[in-house]
Amino acid sequence: MAKPIVAIVGRPNVGKSTLFNMMVGERISIVKDTPGVTRDRIYADVTWLNHSFTLMDTGGIEPETNDLMLKHMREQAEMAIEMADVVLFLTDGKTGLVDADYQVADMLRKSHKKVVLVVNKIDNFEKQSMDVYEFYNLGIGEPFPISSIGKIGVGEMLDEIVHLFPEDLEEEEDERPRVAIVGKPNVGKSSIINKLLGENRVIVSDIAGTTRDAVDTAVTWEGKEYVFIDTAGLRRKNKIKEEIERYSILRTVSAVERADVVMLVIDATEGITEQDAKIAGIAHDRGRGMIIVVNKWDAVEKDNNSVKKYTNDIRKVLSFLPYAEIVFVSAKTGQRLPKLFDTLEVVIQNHSLRIATGVLNDILAEAVAMQQPPSDKGRRLKIYYMTQVSVKPPTFVIFVNSKKLMHFSYTRYLENKIREAFGFSGTPLKFFVRERKEN
Repeated sequence: MAKPIVAIVGRPNVGKSTLFNMMVGERISIVKDTPGVTRDRIYADVTWLNHSFTLMDTGGIEPETNDLMLKHMREQAEMAIEMADVVLFLTDGKTGLVDADYQVADMLRKSHKKVVLVVNKIDNFEKQSMDVYEFYNLGIGEPFPISSIGKIGVGEMLDEIVHLFPEDLEEEEDERPRVAIVGKPNVGKSSIINKLLGENRVIVSDIAGTTRDAVDTAVTWEGKEYVFIDTAGLRRKNKIKEEIERYSILRTVSAVERADVVMLVIDATEGITEQDAKIAGIAHDRGRGMIIVVNKWDAVEKDNNSVKKYTNDIRKVLSFLPYAEIVFVSAKTGQRLPKLFDTLEVVIQNHSLRIATGVLNDILAEAVAMQQPPSDKGRRLKIYYMTQVSVKPPTFVIFVNSKKLMHFSYTRYLENKIREAFGFSGTPLKFFVRERKEN
């Protein structure tokens, strides 16, 4: 199920990043050590009560500006607003209302999005309560006073945010597999979709409610319908590299959030780059099925070793995605595009594969017999049993006598044994270790 997206917007210097970091707390798991995952923390998952959502930070909005960098920040904020289910509009209670706040409010009104108006830097509610009233003048609803540094008022604000989430995110009833096509600008994402549409006389339908940045297209192949989420059309007006990257990362997060399987398109003539690794990291992080599509394969000088060499390069850079499927195609000539659907079907099946507990434990017993679990100071890890708790991605819980003794390398060993038995190609597997006291 897609998580709701909450975007923090506001003019510069009102404390957006401070609030973002405070809401996320220490939960920036996305910047842990997954290679290739964005380090600039534009988005993170937040849980409040029993609600989970994706929080996006945006650059400050300077409504009227000719400064190139600020203009890009504004465009990026507009995009975040468009992708968001709820917008958190942050203002500064110390400075008070300024013109730019009114302009941001106008922008939000036009977007018809649900907005929570937040007045930051209210460190003393009693003394500063009058300062909050003037924000009613924005005409965008009741202001919520908070202090992100003092962590005051944040609970009420979060209650209001989760209260505004859509009852059910539309994607839930839709049984069709959803495939996000992601990658850097100009690698041929749109060409691949157009080729799939044009050549195969597929049925195209416009799905309402999609943003101008991610276009959903229904594609029918051999009687089965898929929804492709295209993140193409990155505006190339800006030549500021970091901003382009930030743009594609924001857009990728939003597309990946709504997908079951991600196709990462790489330009064969360029080879795999660090930005490809960042984008792949997002999909891995989100537990999506994964296919690496090497496009423009027709434009590469080849010999008998080309595919092998290229595959090795990809595996090296994306070492955290050993399970990903790799397909070499050419959108221009249509070469191997049918293979894409075969691979996609395999990955979709694996992503939702369920293994019976009995069968799992047979494999576990065999694995433990072949390689003894680790021990420490005379105490040995005991593995009681293992069960699969969910799919998309397949998620397992392993019950042990001591979590401390369960070294990640042994978890990796068990994962490899499960993959040997069931394949699971194209999908990540998640493992949780639970401790049970010995009887």
